[in-house]
Amino acid sequence: MTTSYKIDPKLDLVLERIIDVSPELVWKAWTQPELIKKWFTPAPWKTVDCKIELRPGGTFLTTMQSPEGHSFPNQGCYLEVVENKRLVWTSALQPGFRPTPKPENGAGGILFTGMILLEPHAKGTKYTAVAMHSVPEDRTAHESMGFQEGWSKALDQLIETVKKI
Repeated sequence: MTTSYKIDPKLDLVLERIIDVSPELVWKAWTQPELIKKWFTPAPWKTVDCKIELRPGGTFLTTMQSPEGHSFPNQGCYLEVVENKRLVWTSALQPGFRPTPKPENGAGGILFTGMILLEPHAKGTKYTAVAMHSVPEDRTAHESMGFQEGWSKALDQLIETVKKI
């Protein structure tokens, strides 16, 4: 299966960078729960739980914890898994492709589809993260929550984590 997508600037947020680690290490960071707990949530927040069933229809669950100790579980469903190349999930579906009953299961109540695209690059990896939304208001809300800053900081933490492997 090949994901085709077209970025819609009215609906989608994109983070793209060249990073100095291999696609294989980035893949490990995105697919191993113990590694996700080390980098996924921008500090001072933490990821305190992670469950992964790495297959289409499988679980992608993370629980973030605020500096004050409040927990925020986010459960989604993998749509596409192409090792070392592409990982696609959505908060609009639960495991087994069951529709999400409440919008609280997305980032801050926002339902979105996330894509991580990895391409080999002379300096390591061309890393592209996409958050796709159904309506402009959700895109704007996700952006206002700090998408660029938060996902960039998390990517920096991912790089730092995998360089220790």
